[in-house]
Amino acid sequence: MSHSPVPLGTFPTPVEPAPRLAAALGLGPGDLWIKRDDLTGLGGGGNKIRKLEWTVGAALAEGADTLVTTGAPQSNHARLTAAAAARLGLSAVLVLRGAPGASRSGNLALDGLFGARLVWAGEVDQAGLDAAAAAACARLRTGGARPALIPFGGSSALGARGYVRCGEELAQQVPGLRTVVVALGSGGTMAGLVAALGAGAVLGVDVGALADPAAAVAEFTAPLAAAEVTPEGLRVRRDQVGSGYATLTEPVAQAFRLAARTEGLVLDPIYTGRALAGLRAAVRDGDVRPGEKTVFVHTGGLPGLFGHPDTVAFAEEGAVAFDG
Repeated sequence: MSHSPVPLGTFPTPVEPAPRLAAALGLGPGDLWIKRDDLTGLGGGGNKIRKLEWTVGAALAEGADTLVTTGAPQSNHARLTAAAAARLGLSAVLVLRGAPGASRSGNLALDGLFGARLVWAGEVDQAGLDAAAAAACARLRTGGARPALIPFGGSSALGARGYVRCGEELAQQVPGLRTVVVALGSGGTMAGLVAALGAGAVLGVDVGALADPAAAVAEFTAPLAAAEVTPEGLRVRRDQVGSGYATLTEPVAQAFRLAARTEGLVLDPIYTGRALAGLRAAVRDGDVRPGEKTVFVHTGGLPGLFGHPDTVAFAEEGAVAFDG
């Protein structure tokens, strides 16, 4: 069954030069550009909007009245699924890993503002999270609802079509670009960019969301790309995960501060912070070189910063008293 996307975001998103950040990374002043996919509009913005246009479009075509999805407690995708549901007059049920805590800050606060209902699945792996979501869908059907299960991170071959469009925008906005750097979580964002621009042009920085993210990218790219893409043929860095998805590592903290103090650019500790730390490492080891056009895709995630206590504490430490 063919599906059409439902309009949710504001596109094309802008591309901005980042000369001071480029110099700090060891690149030339005209080498680095920021693709502002944090400015997609709906629900606080972010890359998930491009995917949701397709996956929610399919849900609407199938008659759904409730969107169900999964994620971590501070999931950007869950937040934006709730926002999309509110925009379209649907209900949203978010199945989240873990248990409710004392704080409902960050994305969790926005989940509530958008009217989403939460299901806490406990400390389970992705298979357990999927099972909890299937059970939630079954309960909804028993109650007369028509739920549609939106995939983890919005990532699927269908959702990745949103990032084919982003790749096409970049080809127009930055002619001659050599490398597009993007956080690699559930795989759909990188897959769409690879389908549009080619495997050699996209550098994905693993954030630790999946055990084998390259395999996911190859799977999602297969129906979209003109040429075969294998996991081995992808440019993937796996050196920024640290001790886990939810942890703030020192390289990420440094990258986080660098972007803020050179360009006034706010990143998040899970995705874009790791992606910039990966770009910094790629410049050091020669994978990204001066004199070549590089685009850093800012995939959003600002609300999640305020749900990450270590990052908030790190940011607050940078504010010092003026003693005259």
